[in-house]
Formats: sequence, structure tokens, C-alpha cells
Amino acid sequence: MYNEEMMRYFASVLEQDRAAVVICDLHHTIVYMNPAAVQAQAKNGGEKLIGRSLLDCHNAASVEKIKQIVEWFAADVSHNLVYTFHNPTQNKDGYMVALRDNGQLIGYYEKHEYRNPESMKLYDLW
Repeated sequence: MYNEEMMRYFASVLEQDRAAVVICDLHHTIVYMNPAAVQAQAKNGGEKLIGRSLLDCHNAASVEKIKQIVEWFAADVSHNLVYTFHNPTQNKDGYMVALRDNGQLIGYYEKHEYRNPESMKLYDLW
């Protein structure tokens, strides 16, 4: 459906996002971390986490929740987004999002979004 040129644009969206994005396959293997995720996980190995199991990065209760969510994603094509946590210290929310190819579940990603007001000036180009 998408050509190679479009894939470059999609990749750039993830690379520029300030929110940490970690993409996993259905075996929970981390296949991609955007720069924000690499930086956020620097103390845990950062980029070296790619190729490892996401489940190794979570406690037993979280592992069960992750597995349950992936089963829920697989159960119906309309099951695509789950709010998973709020960290009040960092004022951020966590989500798991289904990744699909023509409706077929192929993986998922975790995204962390900070809720702090933007500190950047509007249209500050200089």
C-alpha cells in the first residue's frame, strides 16, 4: 500500500517525536525505539534494548497486563488503543497501540506522552 518514499516520511515522524515510542513484534521483541525512547531508557541500556524482549523490562504484574492487552488487540480489529498508566511525578501517560497490516495484528507499540504545558515560544524560529 505504501511505497518506499512514504515509509521515509513515516519513519521521520517517529524519529522527530518527542514522546518515547517503542515498537514490538508479537513475540514482544523490541524492533524499534525512537531517539526519545533511547534517551528515556539510557539507564537501562538505551539502544541496546533493541532485539530484546520488552517483557524483560517489566515486573511480573506488568508482563501479565501486556500479554492480556495483546490478546485483546488480537480478538477484534477495532481493539487498538489502551491507556496503561499515568506517572504523576513526570506528568506523563502511557499507551499501548495495536499495529496492523490490512487488519492483521503484526505488533504493538508503547508511547509515553508528557502532559506538561509547552515551554517553547509560539513560532519561535530564531
